[in-house]
Amino acid sequence: MTSHVPNEARVIPLRPQAARPGARPAAPPVPPERRPPTVREPLWRDLVGDVLRRERLDQERTLKEVAQSARISMPYLSEVERGRKEASSEVLAAAAGALGLGLGDLLARAQGELLRLTSRHTGTRGPGRGTSGTRFDGMCLAA
Repeated sequence: MTSHVPNEARVIPLRPQAARPGARPAAPPVPPERRPPTVREPLWRDLVGDVLRRERLDQERTLKEVAQSARISMPYLSEVERGRKEASSEVLAAAAGALGLGLGDLLARAQGELLRLTSRHTGTRGPGRGTSGTRFDGMCLAA
């Protein structure tokens, strides 16, 4: 014999309801000066842009030279370097290639920068050591 469950949606209120009988009072809000500081994780586009700009400057090349070599517009490359645009893998590969890097090299450098920045904020020691203690040698990108 099967049990029949009515087809009803469960409603989760977005705002707390007014004091309900028997409900515990809400905890008082924590003042801003007593809240732990929040650390904003870096965005991937910022990291990749920083790596591109740093490599270009290390090679003492202009934005115009690299953009022409990569066959992308100079304003767009500038936006990518400043982390304002989320470039496609084709654009990143072209910019990296113009700098003598492979796409894997560019992404590995950005990953290294991400690990360096996040380990500084989380207090972990060394690359690939998260809270679980597991070492990750790969990278996953999702769109």
